[in-house]
Amino acid sequence: MSATASAAPASAPAPARPAGPPAGPAPLEGSARLWGTIALSLATFMNVLDSSIANVSIPAIAGDLGVSPGQGTWVITSFGVANAISVPLTGFLTQRFGAVRLFTASVLLFVIASWLCGLAPSLELLVAFRVLQGLVAGPMIPLSQTLLMASYPRSQTGKALAFWGVTTLVAPVVGPLLGGWITDHISWPWIFYINVPVGLLAAAVTWGIYRHRETPTRRLPIDGVGLALLVLWVGALQLMLDKGKELDWFASGEIVALAVLAAVGFVVFVIWELTDKHPVVDLRLFGGRNFTFGVLAISVGYGLFFGNVVLMPLWLQQWMGYTATSAGMALAPVGLMAIVLTPLVGKKVSVWDPRWMATVAFLVFGLVLWMRSGFSTDTTFGQVMVPTLIQGIGMALFFIPLTTIVMSGQPPERIASAAGLSNFVRITAGAMGTSIATTLWDDRAAMHHAHLTEQLPALAAQATGTPFGQAMSGLSAAGLPQAGAWAQINRLIDQQAYTRAADDIFLGSAVLFVALIGLIWLTRRPGRAAGAVDAGGAH
Repeated sequence: MSATASAAPASAPAPARPAGPPAGPAPLEGSARLWGTIALSLATFMNVLDSSIANVSIPAIAGDLGVSPGQGTWVITSFGVANAISVPLTGFLTQRFGAVRLFTASVLLFVIASWLCGLAPSLELLVAFRVLQGLVAGPMIPLSQTLLMASYPRSQTGKALAFWGVTTLVAPVVGPLLGGWITDHISWPWIFYINVPVGLLAAAVTWGIYRHRETPTRRLPIDGVGLALLVLWVGALQLMLDKGKELDWFASGEIVALAVLAAVGFVVFVIWELTDKHPVVDLRLFGGRNFTFGVLAISVGYGLFFGNVVLMPLWLQQWMGYTATSAGMALAPVGLMAIVLTPLVGKKVSVWDPRWMATVAFLVFGLVLWMRSGFSTDTTFGQVMVPTLIQGIGMALFFIPLTTIVMSGQPPERIASAAGLSNFVRITAGAMGTSIATTLWDDRAAMHHAHLTEQLPALAAQATGTPFGQAMSGLSAAGLPQAGAWAQINRLIDQQAYTRAADDIFLGSAVLFVALIGLIWLTRRPGRAAGAVDAGGAH
């Protein structure tokens, strides 16, 4: 899907699995349950929508703020990194402030951050406000699950989570369409302003229904050093990836310093977290075989997926002449098959081997990206939509089975920590995938441009009877001066170069998806009971 799960981004995310329904209050009934479900789903919808709605708006944002489209992708990566950092803190903050207070505050702060994003007059401020938005959004998805599960009888929690899961899949479908339409017909700040009424309504209804159903609170020590190290190394790594191309990578002292800071910060972080009594991230979870290889598979796969989700609208708008609206329409079908198949996958994940389901997902993603690797400047709208539609099958089989594998065998007291850590790694991988994909795209395009132009001097010196000479004559006959004709030729060469570069990334990603299947089969098949329990957390 289009990123924010983010679309994905434009995909449906695999949010943190709740530790379980809050003990105490009986399930809601009647209209209170209905309105509570709507409010919680609205907040989730808003959060997921925001990870994908900006994807098709990047060219417009970059043009309006006077930066390159590559720099414009910081709007996406900054949100993802900040969100990844805040997710592991959800358990601690819930026990400190209570699920209802934290959820309501998270939604209201998200509204404020969205409003500030719309007002941002520069890329620097927009990225800063997107960081704030990502930080406060962390607890929203896992807590919406927790409160929703507490609203239903235990026998109906599967139905509640299925409805919740469909909500997270609808958002990436709507995101590109809505973002494109708003960008073309109003202005890009409104992709953020629309969160204001939705968020205020969700917060008001949630507080009105759940304020008397607060979860117990207690004071816990927080690993301040671990949190600071986490922010340090993740921030340095992402900044290095985002600015590397602009500063010529390791020819720049700034990039070298960021790389050293990220590496040293990561090593110190690992040592500290393994020795602290109350770590912000429980790295000991990687001692489990299913957790380790499951997290690697879902995270690297998500990074590949999200990088390509961001790349597609950039290529369509910059080099294929698509408007934001038409790019959104071409990418929106990604969630249709996922919406249809997700309820079936949720039911069958405890019956079928989730490793086979995930294998099919990776094969589908490989097929989709292989189909895209044949795109050319003559590719039609319909040809763009076909692999996008097929991709929804892979999405339905991706998150639920892999999350089931990751969470299998975890004791109840470690489920929240396992969910927080796995989602932290996955979301971070998604942000890194975006930076890597856009950087490689520019690098490969420069290489293809050089290859395509190396024969131009010889062609220009030849007689006008050659195809090149005929093209130049035709442009001159159309009234273009020689400089203008050369500029037009260069634009056509750029179009070919960037299209071939996108094809390279699509093909490379297809190969990597197939190779990742090996990681899936290094895990053990979860027990059938575990599969049934964990399926809900994968939506």
